[in-house]
Amino acid sequence: MNIPDYRIEPADFQADSEDLRAVRNTVFVDEQHIPPEIEWDELDPHSVHLIARDSRHTPIGTGRLTPERKIGRMAVLSAWRGQGVGKSLMAALLSEAQKRDWPEVSLNAQVPVVGFYEQFGFVREGEIFIEAGIPHQAMRLKLQPATAAERRTVHSGRSSVPAVEFATLESAIAATLEIIAGARRSLGVFTPNLELPLYGHPDIAAALRQFAIRSRDGCARIIIQDTARLRGQPHPVLELAQKLPSSFQFRTPSEPEDQQYASAYLFNDREGYLFRLFGDRYAGVWSSSLSGRNRQLAEEFERCWQRSQPCTEFRLLSI
Repeated sequence: MNIPDYRIEPADFQADSEDLRAVRNTVFVDEQHIPPEIEWDELDPHSVHLIARDSRHTPIGTGRLTPERKIGRMAVLSAWRGQGVGKSLMAALLSEAQKRDWPEVSLNAQVPVVGFYEQFGFVREGEIFIEAGIPHQAMRLKLQPATAAERRTVHSGRSSVPAVEFATLESAIAATLEIIAGARRSLGVFTPNLELPLYGHPDIAAALRQFAIRSRDGCARIIIQDTARLRGQPHPVLELAQKLPSSFQFRTPSEPEDQQYASAYLFNDREGYLFRLFGDRYAGVWSSSLSGRNRQLAEEFERCWQRSQPCTEFRLLSI
């Protein structure tokens, strides 16, 4: 089963030079025909480099922060594009910049991907210009100080638990129960339509009720792609949310890329996660404690949550 599984980690320009070159030469030199003498410059030895690796430790993406406080050399191998690697790299680069108390960062975006950077709040500056024969747009982003930036959780120190595959509805229910039971104060759910066979199961509803009771000021945030499918039919989670409205928040995507996202997942604030490659199927992988993958999904969820809108359809249900 082809489940996206990768991590973002720091790279040393000397020790990891071969891996950095494997990605950047493939993307910039081979695909975009940028001369090697331009691609590799005097800033590389002095920059902060990040690298994305798959589960076999193979490099699949790169990015860097230069001493000039610029983000650059963002590259993801073609086989991994559209799976969140670039977004995870950007989030990690911005986090590194915040740790250094940089007030802002800038970059030169290739024109076709300007929209990608705008998702993170970058704004355009000046006119389009040509660099290495490719049209570029200068962009800039103001940063919050690291002390003011909201952080999800401090690493719990729990031991990592390798991800396990599941292939049936029954095993999906069992894994979902484990993720809910492991939550302290927060849960995140991305779902096509709050699938009734899964989230409508009595044990799931009971587990969510216990979470709401024990977490007190905690909250389950749920993004539902197709809220129209929930009209006119009872659903245990919606009924529970009606009774405990402060413990549940619902939003629906407004951007095409989120509306068309094919996968489904949930995660908690104890490093647990469950991921299904296809939201209309009950096969996937899960772990009760795998911080890297949990963090990737949490970051992706947060960006989608900010782009989404409250579920106005639920007002008809008095929620």
